[in-house]
Amino acid sequence: MSIALPAVPAVPAVERPRGRSLRWAPGAVAAGVVLLLVAVAAVAPRLITGADPLAADPFHALEPPGGAHWFGTDQLGRDVFTRVVHGARYSLSIGLVSTLLSVLAGGIAGLLAGLAPRAVDEVLSRALDVLSAFPEVLLALLFIAFTEPGTPSLVMAIALAFAPRYGRIVRAQTLLVRRSGYVEQAVTFGLSRARLVWRHVLPNALGPLPVIATIGLGTAIVNASALSFLGMGPQPPSPEWGAMLAESRNYLRVAWWAAILPGATLTITVISLTAVGRRLQRRFEGRR
Repeated sequence: MSIALPAVPAVPAVERPRGRSLRWAPGAVAAGVVLLLVAVAAVAPRLITGADPLAADPFHALEPPGGAHWFGTDQLGRDVFTRVVHGARYSLSIGLVSTLLSVLAGGIAGLLAGLAPRAVDEVLSRALDVLSAFPEVLLALLFIAFTEPGTPSLVMAIALAFAPRYGRIVRAQTLLVRRSGYVEQAVTFGLSRARLVWRHVLPNALGPLPVIATIGLGTAIVNASALSFLGMGPQPPSPEWGAMLAESRNYLRVAWWAAILPGATLTITVISLTAVGRRLQRRFEGRR
């Protein structure tokens, strides 16, 4: 006699969320679009606006945003939107060049500290620690105080202020790679020191730098704008974002758009750089 078993209900298949399978991050895509627009404004501003950022029209001063002037006009009647677009070249180039110089200087110092004998490492490490103890803006101000205000001094000041950060990171990575198993095994195989450093230490020690520099670029742009706001960067009538904020701060009550809209552009650009940098960092660390 056969025994009838109860029917087992079918288990519905679990459907995976489509968003995760595609690994699509809307925030990162939006940040990338913003950075693309900023890059176009910095490289070819005439593709976005054909107006002159220095053209003044006192008869249309402090006009609110409208059809003729999307971001309104400032106290001299200059088109704020045009100045914001052309100002991307100043702010982005200052941040980019200073970041490249700080990465170069910090990378060399970190590599020397990680590969040199113990005495040299001790001297370089203490120097990096002393420079890191100062706030970055204060260190940049001290450098500009011994030179003169202007774009070259501003670039060098920000590069000097940020170099210790990258130097300490590269030193830590160099020591980590130097003591790893595959490097010790390469030494036992008789690999020369120069070849060992070139093939194994450099690629792994400098690998995180592009990711970290992407995040640091936003901080460099903020510091450059802050120093320009204090009169240490490009001088008026240059349409740099920090200088625009400094020129418009006295008219904030009657013409908020002349200061708020350049400040909002600066904020959105820095947030986008941070978002893209964090996304690259997660990919570099193997996280989604």
